[in-house]
Amino acid sequence: MNKLKEILTAVGPGFIIASVVLGPGSITVSSQIGATQGYSLLWVIVLSGIAMGMYVYMASRVGVTQNKTILQTIADQYGRWFAALIGISSFVMATSFQFGNNLGVATALHSLTGISENIWPLFFTGAAIVLVFFAKGLYRILEKLMMVLVMTMIIAFLLNLIFTKPDLIETAKGFIPSRPRGGMEELAALVATTFVLHVAIYQAYLSQDKGWQITDMKRGFRDMVAGIIMLAGITSMILMTSAAALHPKGIAISSAADMAIQLEALFGSYAKIIFSIGLWAAAFSSLTVNAVVGGGLLSDGLGLGRSMEGKAPRAFAILAMLIGMSIAVFFRGNIVHALVVAQASTLFAVPAVAIGLFLIANNKKVMRQYTNSWKQNVIAVFGLVLIFLMVYFKYHQLIVKISEL
Repeated sequence: MNKLKEILTAVGPGFIIASVVLGPGSITVSSQIGATQGYSLLWVIVLSGIAMGMYVYMASRVGVTQNKTILQTIADQYGRWFAALIGISSFVMATSFQFGNNLGVATALHSLTGISENIWPLFFTGAAIVLVFFAKGLYRILEKLMMVLVMTMIIAFLLNLIFTKPDLIETAKGFIPSRPRGGMEELAALVATTFVLHVAIYQAYLSQDKGWQITDMKRGFRDMVAGIIMLAGITSMILMTSAAALHPKGIAISSAADMAIQLEALFGSYAKIIFSIGLWAAAFSSLTVNAVVGGGLLSDGLGLGRSMEGKAPRAFAILAMLIGMSIAVFFRGNIVHALVVAQASTLFAVPAVAIGLFLIANNKKVMRQYTNSWKQNVIAVFGLVLIFLMVYFKYHQLIVKISEL
């Protein structure tokens, strides 16, 4: 009982990490892949989750071993320009995600109420701004809120998965690496929505906000494991549910209503309502925390401080929210253009964050005896390879989209 209490006490940052990554983009991609590919890409979630876990743990170790923030440490070792590059890159990635989060909020609530999609991003971005700007003790508020939302998603999708009765043999085969049918774009999309670097590096700040020290390193490891299990577990459950409910019927996903069919096994005619509520919860939690992550990293990268209570991080967080909201509301007719810009920005942003985190985690001057072991570096290098492969496929996908404009 004491062991369980210790584990639950350690969990906190992991819930925040999972809540940011498990946004509407992750839910949509997992549902689409389950509908088109069946169970065959479950192995991608496992490998991406392992890579994400290693980079989260690397960031956590930097956080608990240093008195300074991770980007200030990088600035001291490699120059302010590199820290600024990582901060700007992280902000760009966060802003790109904000566009999808706003669309998720709009789609979910339009499906529930029939009220215009343009209204909801304005309303909930306003609510998120009030939370970020005026809330005292923002970390604790976010931690508790994300725990509730993530646990709600786990329970809902687990129950529905049980009622859907997935094919266990096909599920087992799905964990064996295989080439996806119809190209590598869906594989790259699944990696991109599971292995999210600007969120991984932010674990260093969350560990410090939690007050963890070197003696809490094992606690940080358990937190990472819990967070990644939640992330990979929920993503896998969504994919498996879609594979069981949609793939045999040949249903292609083009709307929230199509994705809601997954939940009919458990919720029947209420499936659309339940799914829309879940999609809203994922979108709003990610919208709020993702902006805090991007704003904090940009502020710290520029040397302006990173405290969640500081003016600069909050101002940048609000800016990220406003940019995402503006694209979702005022440029709906040019969504393809917005997606092209977002994808192009992430091509440059993701490698910068990954390389910075890898370098500092292996810097003996900074980390002393807590640098990566050779086993950890095997996984970390695998993560780098995964990132550059994703960037390569995204680049070719981007070229095709640009040629179609």
